[in-house]
Amino acid sequence: MFHSPWFVRKDLDGFFGLMIDNLIQLILIVSLCRELIHLPDSYIFGHILPGAAISILVGNFFYAWQARQLARETGREDVTALPYGINTVSLFAYIFFIMLPIYRETKDPVWAWKVGLVACFLNGAIEIVGAFIAESVRRMTPRAALLSALAGIAITFISMDFSFRIFDQPLIALVPMALIFLSYFSHQRFPLGLPGGFVAILVGTGLAWGLRAMSGKPWNASFGVALPVFTGDSLWEALSQPEFIKYMSVILPMGIFNVVGSLQNIESAEAAGDRYRTFPSLMANGVGSVAASLFGSAFPTTIYIGHPGWKRLGARAGYSALNGVFISFLCRPERSNRCSPSSRWSQASGFSSTSVSSSSPSPSKRPQKNMPQQLP
Repeated sequence: MFHSPWFVRKDLDGFFGLMIDNLIQLILIVSLCRELIHLPDSYIFGHILPGAAISILVGNFFYAWQARQLARETGREDVTALPYGINTVSLFAYIFFIMLPIYRETKDPVWAWKVGLVACFLNGAIEIVGAFIAESVRRMTPRAALLSALAGIAITFISMDFSFRIFDQPLIALVPMALIFLSYFSHQRFPLGLPGGFVAILVGTGLAWGLRAMSGKPWNASFGVALPVFTGDSLWEALSQPEFIKYMSVILPMGIFNVVGSLQNIESAEAAGDRYRTFPSLMANGVGSVAASLFGSAFPTTIYIGHPGWKRLGARAGYSALNGVFISFLCRPERSNRCSPSSRWSQASGFSSTSVSSSSPSPSKRPQKNMPQQLP
């Protein structure tokens, strides 16, 4: 009987790449929710991040299991799991087009978060419904049409901005970029068998501190364990109000966009040699988004672009499971008001932070009579 290993050495390379993708989303969530929405830290670190951890852990483990099942069915050892994490485009759309307008109107960050839960839940519902029809759409759509659009998204939303950031700080960024090229394209082994992504992160971090590009006060942190909290009551409270309906012009297109994007990535995986069934892949994606909303995260998940890259790198199923475990561990520590790791994370990743007070506005009572009440 064929047995594929849970982990191979190249899974570490894949893990560092996928982990950085997810870490950037967490940085954005913490920074934008604190600076734009002014959401209290107890909600960010006590609800949103643990909820995101649940969705990422469940999804990553499912896609790792799915890869192992495909390996058993085909008798191949080179099957690579679908990459998965928080949807970047939906993150920006929900922050800037739903949560921020609500906060500006009501001055109530908690109500903005609750409506965000509704948006995430409905996004997941759209993905679940889309799972039943996506295979038919996939059969009728030429591969070139799916993959050309996917390439455009990758260049526009992923590559372009970070390319500009590289040349904005060339003394820091060019050396890690060269190490990535050396590892991923020439397949050069580093001393002690260290993963290329890990070496690039270490060198980039050392250069940033050595050239004094990092700033900020020393940490004064205390850590605890923030277990996921069921937030179905908050979700239902927002669903019972008609406020979210006027944001369906954002929610519906983003839900369809996520379905089509995930479908494109499944097609991309098949072009690279791994044929995954459409229905369970999209269903797991939708369930992950629904689970996120039920445990406090307002940001849906998706199948990521990049499966062919991870496959060429040599990653298999283990890198997905490793990412789920690490991101869950990262999202669990509860931050005290005395420390500000989000500012450091932002600086290390090129996201500049404005001055943020350690105290956030306290949540107000829930709105009455269908519309959020104005606060003084």
